[in-house]
This record gives sequence, C-alpha cells and structure tokens, in this order.
Amino acid sequence: MRVTVQDVEKIAELAKLSVTEDEKVEFRKRLDEMLDYVDQLNTLNTEGIEPTFFVQHGTEGSREDRISESLPRDEALRNAPAHTLGFFRVPKIIPQAGKKG
Repeated sequence: MRVTVQDVEKIAELAKLSVTEDEKVEFRKRLDEMLDYVDQLNTLNTEGIEPTFFVQHGTEGSREDRISESLPRDEALRNAPAHTLGFFRVPKIIPQAGKKG
C-alpha cells in the first residue's frame, strides 16, 4: 500500500494541521515505512491460532463498588491552574452557537 501526498494532505486536513510541501513528502515516506512494517504481519502463519480477545483473561480490573468520602472541594481545587466559584476553569474549545471564531 502506497501513501500519496494527497493522502497526507487529507490526513492533515482532518487533523486540522498545516504542513509544508517538504513535510508532506517526509510524512508520506514515513507513513509508507510504517505501513510496510505492519504489512509484514500478513506474512505470519496464523493457521490454528485462536483469536485473542483479552490478553489477560479474567483480570480486567473489575472491583466491587464502594461508597467513600469525596475529596473536599478546597483540596480538589488547590492545585487547579484556575478556578471560579468552586469550579475548575478550562479553556473554551467549542464556539457558542451563532458565533464564529
């Protein structure tokens, strides 16, 4: 499978990245190398090998739910970079409806 510069452009567009022409060529080459490496798995003989759904059977990390004390609000906010009125402040990442920006 060969990656084209157009593929790199589409991936960059989906990831909202701007890339230079030199970077497009370099990324195309690197993606090709990665896909070639992964394609080596197709050469392995897997006949008679059962599919693996869980690497560690029976150790999914489930535990019984327990009710316990919550962390006090002041302590939870102590190391927050910003907080207001007892709530964490985070940067806005979704524009408000009707506004562009």
